[in-house]
Amino acid sequence: MNKMKKSPDSRSIGRLQQHRQQDEFRAAVRATLMTPLMSSMHPDFALVRRHADALGDWYMREAGWPLLSYREGVRLQKRPGDTTDDTRGLSGFDRRRYVLFSLACYVLERADVQVTLRTLGEQLLVAAADPLLENRSFTFDLKSHHERKELVAVCKALLEFGVLSRVAGDEEAFVQVSSGEGDALYDVNRRLLVNVLACARGPSTWPEDEQPVTFDDRIAALCAEYAPDSEDGRTAVLRFALARRLLDDPVVYLDELDDASLAYFTNQRGAMARRICDATGLSPEQRLEGTALVDVDGQLTDVSMPDEGTDAHVTLLVAEYLCSLLKASGANGPVEAPTATMDQVESFIAGVRERFGKLWRVAARQAGSEGDLAKEALDRLERLHLVRIDAGSVIPMPAMFRFSLKDVVVQGAISKFGSASPSLLSGDFDHD
Repeated sequence: MNKMKKSPDSRSIGRLQQHRQQDEFRAAVRATLMTPLMSSMHPDFALVRRHADALGDWYMREAGWPLLSYREGVRLQKRPGDTTDDTRGLSGFDRRRYVLFSLACYVLERADVQVTLRTLGEQLLVAAADPLLENRSFTFDLKSHHERKELVAVCKALLEFGVLSRVAGDEEAFVQVSSGEGDALYDVNRRLLVNVLACARGPSTWPEDEQPVTFDDRIAALCAEYAPDSEDGRTAVLRFALARRLLDDPVVYLDELDDASLAYFTNQRGAMARRICDATGLSPEQRLEGTALVDVDGQLTDVSMPDEGTDAHVTLLVAEYLCSLLKASGANGPVEAPTATMDQVESFIAGVRERFGKLWRVAARQAGSEGDLAKEALDRLERLHLVRIDAGSVIPMPAMFRFSLKDVVVQGAISKFGSASPSLLSGDFDHD
């Protein structure tokens, strides 16, 4: 007997379309979080453009971040929830390289639609000769291999952002050759260039003698946004700052919040975490000490851990060493923040090198390498908010127990807000 196959009804098709729409929206959110300055050449650009209106509404509602969408690219104007956090930034960039990056953007703003690497360098020489920079002991030339390498690092960052697109040539040839033989030709994406900065006020709008004068004050003022002087306005400022930290920070610790933020977060962190996780695909982990939104796939992070390679292996070993300090400090009562010195971390690495050194790169097996290894490991852990570095002291944070390689004693606790809450120092955070 032949039977006709039943076709899905309109409600089933509607549900499938809704699920597909939700999956696409979530993918677009994740793409813009990882690439807030996105060129039209990015593989997710079409997806983001398709959901631009919904994305803009969601970001403004949850985090107060404007989203600009145009034919040449997309710019999510992310502003930090904590302007004092100095663990972010471009890989390998120090203060000098950021100055070069800013000067390069200044030169490109006045350049033609195409520019060569050598022309960019020559114009940088002119811009770097500004008396204000000279008075601050900043100099730049193209004579040395190191200087040309720094210029190429800046160009590669601009290439990654999509501000520059390579037409021809080779940057490495430029680094190696100083006689004018090496060069590269770029197209300049002006729409992306003008949106490199995502601040509320341009840095150049300050006269040299105008307040605020400290670096931290200037950074805070760059990101300062208008808010109505009302109860609703003040609440929106708190909510946006906390949502930004949940979206950008590996973990938000309660002891890092001021009184007003702490009171709001205590009551609202569950609802905030749910809304953000619904849109991003992150998983909330709420503990006595704070909240972490975890990405199971490990895609929404600039720092992978665990990872492959010598530095990643050493970082895990250092994490386990610091975990042992946390365990010892909490073995007989309330957990107190233990500390370690850089010398202790270096001594630990030197001590485990005999056991694990055969797995490391050749340079890391040599005596004396523990200083560089310790610096790299602690930098990774600090960027993941697993340690604090304070005046040379290394303070392991509770979320460090995610990377404990041994069994951890579960410690129940009662939060000071009157409700039972598992601690970050629990077996739930073990990483085997």
